[in-house]
This record gives sequence, structure tokens and C-alpha cells, in this order.
Amino acid sequence: MKNFALIGASGYIAPRHLKAIKDTNNNLVAALDKFDSVGIMDSYFPHADFFVEPERFDRHLEKLKYDKDVNLDYVSICTPNYLHDSHIRMALRRGADAICEKPLVLNPWNIEALQKIEKESGQRVWNILQLRLHQSIVDLKAKVEAAPKNKIFDVDLTYLTSRGNWYYTSWKGDKSKSGGIATNIGVHFYDMLSWIFGDVKQNIVHVHTHDRAAGYLEFDRARVRWFLSINEDVLPDEVKAKGQRTYRSITIEGEELEFSGGFTDLHTRVYEDILEGKGYGLEDARQAIEIVHNIRHAKPIGLKGEYHPFAKKKLVKHPFLLK
Repeated sequence: MKNFALIGASGYIAPRHLKAIKDTNNNLVAALDKFDSVGIMDSYFPHADFFVEPERFDRHLEKLKYDKDVNLDYVSICTPNYLHDSHIRMALRRGADAICEKPLVLNPWNIEALQKIEKESGQRVWNILQLRLHQSIVDLKAKVEAAPKNKIFDVDLTYLTSRGNWYYTSWKGDKSKSGGIATNIGVHFYDMLSWIFGDVKQNIVHVHTHDRAAGYLEFDRARVRWFLSINEDVLPDEVKAKGQRTYRSITIEGEELEFSGGFTDLHTRVYEDILEGKGYGLEDARQAIEIVHNIRHAKPIGLKGEYHPFAKKKLVKHPFLLK
């Protein structure tokens, strides 16, 4: 049984980590979050100690180590994107491996810095890249690898996940903290595409505003038109008619990838691999981080070249500028 700590216990994704720790028969000794709405912990680790101040959390881990001979093996990180780098460093310096949500970091150079600390500490940094374990994605990768080596696939990626005005008040709406839409809601798709189709050859941004981003990515084995948005107005009419607020579509050569289910236990499977030393580390995350960094800093070229059809949808003002 390994000892875990968790940072970001009140976040949306934290329950998946709590479940994964429990499912793999390990123990959560302490958790940290500035917000105290963490009743979910009762369902998994009611006896774990909880802190809202990092100083007390840090002191508690020290006391566990030196007073009770309880050593920390892993720190799971579910905090806002801009804090990942700092919390990973804290975990490594504590003598624990870090298990971090996506995006691992916001900038490519953060990876080099963490590699130095990883080498110095002897600990590892693991990234949650659960789509690589989704059966539909595994099957697609096998299909691509079995195709003739000169075959270039045409892919359209559309991901629409409606968010209310709260989004813009939260850290998610602050590009310096979230990395912007492409980073916050798209990084796992860019990792998936990288894993399947190889190295990036071209990265063009057509549209990039507060509520959407669209562009074109060319990989070794694919040409990808992509569109991401948090604005419910861009949802297809048939989706709105059903009262749904999310729409996800990936087509390869015009054929829809079945991608509606199969997500339930992916975090647990990621944890199982990490515990066996077979998880995905810093270098595995690099290309997706480079993609989102370049998108963030690229100047949109407008509706030119190979753009996603949804890129033509009417732009809107930021909701805070409407009044």
C-alpha cells in the first residue's frame, strides 16, 4: 500500500483521482485545497487529514515523516493549470513522485526545468494521458499503423463544451492561468493526435477569441482541421434540440469515431500503469505542450486555407463587454 497526498481536492477532476487511489488499494494520508467544499472525501478517505493552507499541509507531511515514519510515495495534482509546475516541484522535493493532470505545464521550457529536478531528486513526474488508454483511440492507432506508410489521413476534430459566465470570472477565463481555450479544453485531444499521427509539421491558427479557437495541424500521418468552443450558440441545432450542452466529434476520412463512452475507469487504469512504472512521463507530454503554447502565441490568419467549417460561425463579444 502506497501513501498519497492530493492537492486540489475540491476540483472537478479530484473525485477521479480519489477513486483511482482507492481502486488501486492505496492510502490517502492528506489533502490540500484553499476551498473547503471537499465532502467527496468521505466517500473515499474519510480519515485523511485536510488542509486549506499549504504551510500547515507541508508541516503535517514533515511530522508524518519524522514523528510517525510515514513516507509519502505520490502526490496527485488536480490544481489550476498555472500551479501545476510549482506543485510538481513540491512533490519531488518531498521525495514523492508527482501524478499531474493535463496540461502538465503551460510552457515547453518548464519541462526542461522539471527534468533537472527529476534527475536531482530521483523521483518521477507522471502525466494523466487517459485518452491513450481509451479503446477507440487504441484501435485507431492500430489502424493508422497498419495503413500504408505514405497514407495521410484527413481528420476533423470538433469539441464544444458550453460554459456559463462564471467561466470568465474563474481562473479558467484568465489566459495567464489556464493557457486559454486550446490549452484548457483541448490539450488532451492534441496529445491524442500526437500519439496516433506522429510529429507536427505545421500549426496554423485561423480563429482565436475568448470563447473559441480554430486551426489546422499537419502531422506526419494526418491533416487535421480543429474547432473548440465554450459558447453554446455554436452547438449544432440538432444538439440544442435535445437539450444537450456538449458536442464532440472526430471524423477520420469522413468516418465518425465512436467516442461516446468508455471513460469511466480510465484514471484508475492510468494509476495502475504508473504504480507499475509504465506511465507517461515528462517527455511524453512535450509535443502537446508545444502545440498549445504555439497556438496561444500565434497570430490568427482568418478564414484562409484548410479551416474547419465551424470557423465561419459568427463571432460574439465577450459577455462582460455587452453591458
